Amino acid sequence: MTKITQKDINDAVWKACDTFRGSIDPSVYKDYVLTMLFLKYLSDVHDDKMETYLAKYNGDAERAKRAMQHERFIVPENSHFKYLYDHRNEANIGELINIALTDLEEANREKLYSEDGAGIFQNIDFNTSKLGEPKDKNTRLKNLLLDFNKDALNLRPSHLDGNDIIGGAYEYLISNFASDAGKKAGEFYTPSEVSTLLARLTQSKPGSRICDPTCGSASLLIKAGQEVGSANFSLFGQEANGSTWALAVMNMFLHGFDNATIRWGDTIRNPKLKEGDSLMKFDTVVANPPFSLDKWGKVEDKEGDKTTVSYDPETDKYNRFWRGVPPKSKGDWAFISHMIETLNEQGKAGVVVPHGVLFRGSSEGKIRQKTIDENLLEAVIGLPANLFFGTGIPAAIMVFNKAKTSKNVLFIDASKQYESAKNQNRLRESDIEHIVSTYREFTAGKFMSGVVEDKYSYVALPEEIQENDFNLNIPRYVDTFEEEAEVDIEAVQQEIGKLEDELANVQAEMEVYLKQIM
Repeated sequence: MTKITQKDINDAVWKACDTFRGSIDPSVYKDYVLTMLFLKYLSDVHDDKMETYLAKYNGDAERAKRAMQHERFIVPENSHFKYLYDHRNEANIGELINIALTDLEEANREKLYSEDGAGIFQNIDFNTSKLGEPKDKNTRLKNLLLDFNKDALNLRPSHLDGNDIIGGAYEYLISNFASDAGKKAGEFYTPSEVSTLLARLTQSKPGSRICDPTCGSASLLIKAGQEVGSANFSLFGQEANGSTWALAVMNMFLHGFDNATIRWGDTIRNPKLKEGDSLMKFDTVVANPPFSLDKWGKVEDKEGDKTTVSYDPETDKYNRFWRGVPPKSKGDWAFISHMIETLNEQGKAGVVVPHGVLFRGSSEGKIRQKTIDENLLEAVIGLPANLFFGTGIPAAIMVFNKAKTSKNVLFIDASKQYESAKNQNRLRESDIEHIVSTYREFTAGKFMSGVVEDKYSYVALPEEIQENDFNLNIPRYVDTFEEEAEVDIEAVQQEIGKLEDELANVQAEMEVYLKQIM
């Protein structure tokens, strides 16, 4: 039997999206395709396991069914993809899919429900008018089921050429949806190359607890886990958007990270990753938070003349903002402060930020100064423009280290090293390696202060940063000024004389032609 490859599955699932293209926005239909992929995967794994047990128990179906109750997932008969496929022509197919998902959640409550009692499918409705008028909706759902019934999407593990092919297909879809979804894409996806860079910069040791407090669809968190080099790590995440939280949970299962803890809620106002009454501590924290989030903090509920404050960062019960409270219109340092407070004594954090974080004054400047005075900041890395979905502005990565030994800070300007693409610039493997190797040599103590690599990297002393009023704007440290080539005046004058002679010849010829015409 020919095994199904990663490319086979990628091509097939992307083709399945044709059902919705042109009539529904990718930011909407992504949830339907990804949910169907998850359902099909659970159904096919169920069939593979059932077949194995039937062979083991000589065709005894009852014994096989009992054994199936101890598998990763229980798939009720009406939740199985085949049941839905067989009923694809029913007028209420959307309702049948909704019931199938609800029953699947109920049969796997420990895995598919949040700690607050929310199921991962509660934000998706296959019977909604978003999918069109009843007739159009039914046609779309029928075509979706037909596409997922094709041989190329037989997702039985015994048919697949590799253990992580389903996870790879899910990532492939999310990446392509992000490319199509425009501005909304930044809410759920960090470009793969940036995730790889962050994961390598903060590379976790075996046994580590790794967290992403704004995890989106969890691609960055998964990448950070994969960089450990062994299966000995644990993953934790939190996501504010309910639909995106569901994607993250499914993403974990499809990559085989069944023990990952992904919570749904606002990380600043309601952090869910706790031990007792305290915030959970981690070895590694990585994040690509929303840039300069407005209205991130204080919540005032007004009813008539009465105002109730349900959350105020000034009185944060976890004391995350003791260095200062960021401005209400820019939440960047709120997320950074949270990340630092959730690091253990040996912990390291890597975060993507807009450049304003490096130099804005007022309360942000004070927080930045205190963070630098604590000797937590290890590196500032400038990235190329147009790397991220939804914004063309250049961003930077800040690395914080609770166990930092040197007091110096590494600055890297990697803004000119990238591959230019039609819609999005991207980091090449060589660009990532250049950044990571420079950073690792710095942390190994191999660099003196001053210029490390001309127009690329610089090691700043704490005194220099203080002299710059704790402004971390990269051009203050990495000199990227390009001298213009000297102008050869004599050569330019000769060129001008030559052009004037040619012009005089042309004008003389024109006069001859004009006289002939007249």
